[in-house]
Amino acid sequence: MKAFGWNMLLAIAWVALSGTYTISNLVIGVLLSYLVLAYVGRDKPTFARYFGKAPRIINFVLFFIWDLIKSNARVAYDVLTPTHLMRPGVIAIPLDLKDEGGITILANLITATPGSLALDVSSDRRVLYVHLMYLEDESRQLAEFKALEARVIDLLG
Repeated sequence: MKAFGWNMLLAIAWVALSGTYTISNLVIGVLLSYLVLAYVGRDKPTFARYFGKAPRIINFVLFFIWDLIKSNARVAYDVLTPTHLMRPGVIAIPLDLKDEGGITILANLITATPGSLALDVSSDRRVLYVHLMYLEDESRQLAEFKALEARVIDLLG
């Protein structure tokens, strides 16, 4: 069984033994079992990769939440003020991701962000086309999407 499976098994055992069937108790069980497995499996290479991913996942989630807050504020400001600052456009993002799963995750993250929509992927999977509500500086926007793609690549390993 992989490290994630052991983590979930121990977390479910925690919930069952404590007798409190709540989401918060399950989260506590996941955290406690993560710490126990990190201590017990510190010398096993199969566990080392799993425990190295948790900080990257937390970092990615915080980064994406901050990105969502910024884009929500921008769209809300434009909707609530009488002047419209929209400059819509479509840009092509050259992809470093090669697998369909990674491209799908990137496209969904872009689409989940207000003001942007992933339109299509080229047939050779080298370019992702994105529609933006605010396209002032194409090179800056491209750099932001490439940074997001680099984080997805890092997360997927």
